[in-house]
Amino acid sequence: MTPHWRAWLAAELDKGPAAHGWVKDQRWTLTRVATVIARRFQVHFSPAQTWRILHQMGFTVRVPMRGAAERDEEVTTWMREPWPRVERR
Repeated sequence: MTPHWRAWLAAELDKGPAAHGWVKDQRWTLTRVATVIARRFQVHFSPAQTWRILHQMGFTVRVPMRGAAERDEEVTTWMREPWPRVERR
């Protein structure tokens, strides 16, 4: 990839996946990035090649933290507290 292509790709990635048609899931994947490159330059890269390009551009892997939508703090506290021990006879 030429420096011009890399500059264009960085700008497109900053726009986000929604700007390229992926509205539901707002994460970039290697397949999606390869698809954006293929649409613009008609060059198909494998996921491994795409990863190398992104790594050379300074991008790193980031995985979003997933938490429960309906988290109950009382249950979390209850799980951390030790239960009283029953003595043996």
